[in-house]
Amino acid sequence: MTSQAAASAFNGNMKKALAGLKRINLEGLRWRVFDAKDQVLGRLASQISTVIQGKDKPTYAPYRDDGDMCIVLNAKDVRVTGRKMTDKFYRWHTGYIGHLKERSLKDQMAKDPTEVIRKAVLRMLPRNKLRDDRDRKLRIFPDSEHPFGDQPVEAYVMPPRKVREVRPRARRAMIRAQKKAEQQEQGGNDKRKGKKREVEADLTA
Repeated sequence: MTSQAAASAFNGNMKKALAGLKRINLEGLRWRVFDAKDQVLGRLASQISTVIQGKDKPTYAPYRDDGDMCIVLNAKDVRVTGRKMTDKFYRWHTGYIGHLKERSLKDQMAKDPTEVIRKAVLRMLPRNKLRDDRDRKLRIFPDSEHPFGDQPVEAYVMPPRKVREVRPRARRAMIRAQKKAEQQEQGGNDKRKGKKREVEADLTA
C-alpha cells in the first residue's frame, strides 16, 4: 500500500504503522497531517476527532464512517496546561483483587507519547460500532517521520486560539482588587513616612 521508498525512509515500527490498513476503504479519503509540536493536547484531540468522524464535511451523518485518514506527527512535543503533567493519572484494573494500576501523564509521555494522544482522541469519540474503524484511521508517530510519503497528504492548519474576553463583573472585580492593592501599598508607605518623621522629630528634640 505504501511504496518501498517511503517504507525504507521510515525508521519506526513499520508493522504497527501499517496495522489494519487493509480493512479501511481508502477510496475518496484524504490524508490529513497534524503537527502536534507545541500544541495543547485537548485542543489538538478535539480537531482530530472532528476530522476522523467526518464532521467537517457537508455529507456527515452519525451512522456513516466518512472521516479522513489522520496522521499525527511529533507526538512527543505535545503540551498540556496547568499541572496536568504531574497531576493527571491514567488508571486501569488488571482483573485481580487489589490490582488497580495507575501511571502519571509524565511517565506515559516517557514510555509512549503516542498513546497519550490516542486516548485523548478515543475518549472524544462516541462509543458505538464505528469507534474501532475510526481508531484505525488514526496514525500517530512520536517524530516527524511517517511511512505514507507516497500518499497525497495535506497539512491541517489548526484554527487560531480564541481567547474569551473578561466578563464585565470579573473585570470590575479585577479593577477593585488592583485599587485595593494600590491603596494598601500607599497606606504602608504613608505609615513608614510617619514613623520616619517621628524618629527625626525625636532626634532633633
